[in-house]
Amino acid sequence: MLRYARRYAGLSQRALAARVGVPQPAVARIERGQISPRVDTLDRLLAGAGMTLQLAPRTGEGVDRTLIRASLARTPEQRVAAASRAGNNLAAFLAETRRGRRS
Repeated sequence: MLRYARRYAGLSQRALAARVGVPQPAVARIERGQISPRVDTLDRLLAGAGMTLQLAPRTGEGVDRTLIRASLARTPEQRVAAASRAGNNLAAFLAETRRGRRS
């Protein structure tokens, strides 16, 4: 992440280190994964490269898998029929949306 941010900003390790007051060898070790920086250090380094550290949900985390399991419990024919109904519902919704814009 740090290497990407630094390169995206067009900075060398030395320039980034000087910008935020961190020794260049520390930047190199962080980028190589030899050390894990404290959050405040990583935040400072990313800010020096014009980026921010943000929290985001992990892909697949928080997904309600009950609908997936229910779908897999159906036969292939039932799944195709459900997909067809969903497609028809979407088409009807889009048609109504287009009609609403013309009014």
